[in-house]
Amino acid sequence: MAVCPNFGDRRGGACPSLVVIHYTAMADCDAARAWLCNPKAEVSAHYLVSEAGKVDALVPEEKRAWHAGAGAWGAITDVNSHSIGIELSNTGSAPFAAAQMNALEALLSGIMARWSIPPQRVIGHSDCAPGRKIDPGPRFDWARLARSGLAVQAAPVPGTRNDAAAFLRDLHRIGYSAGVPGETLLAAFRLRHRQGATGPLRSADCALAADLAQRFGVDPGAPSP
Repeated sequence: MAVCPNFGDRRGGACPSLVVIHYTAMADCDAARAWLCNPKAEVSAHYLVSEAGKVDALVPEEKRAWHAGAGAWGAITDVNSHSIGIELSNTGSAPFAAAQMNALEALLSGIMARWSIPPQRVIGHSDCAPGRKIDPGPRFDWARLARSGLAVQAAPVPGTRNDAAAFLRDLHRIGYSAGVPGETLLAAFRLRHRQGATGPLRSADCALAADLAQRFGVDPGAPSP
């Protein structure tokens, strides 16, 4: 394990119940590793995956890495205490290499088995920090992870109408923050579930959100798992 000083204890006795995927937005993996392990940076992640598929373990899984910052998912407001963070070396504009995705799938499989994390709780940084972060971005292959049972993919509910209020209710039930403007949540949702879509809310967005809410939604006021 690389020497990374940027971590602490998980607060309140929390255990990981989420996985948050990021991209580094840096020139290369060496630069990202140096930054994540720099005490002055005050950021870190549990794992860093290079373009070639090399996995560096930077912070022990039982510890709290500093990767998510301000944000929330469902009732969880301290995402760092409840998650494992994975950084993928990528500038944010490049496709993710096959070797990197292969390594990510193997890494995710082990993490999810060790901590009993279901696929619907593998999220992007953009999901828990909408409007502030966009990683892992529009080029990340969420569908591939879903095919391997390592994430979820929405299937549209037939006959769903374009209803902004229902759309926001469904997003809040899925886990998206209720304290963020609707257009910001729409953009974050599309980054994950309708990549490339633009413009105002459509019935296609509502149909996908309805499916996820029906299958995985919870009462927004319920205690966090």
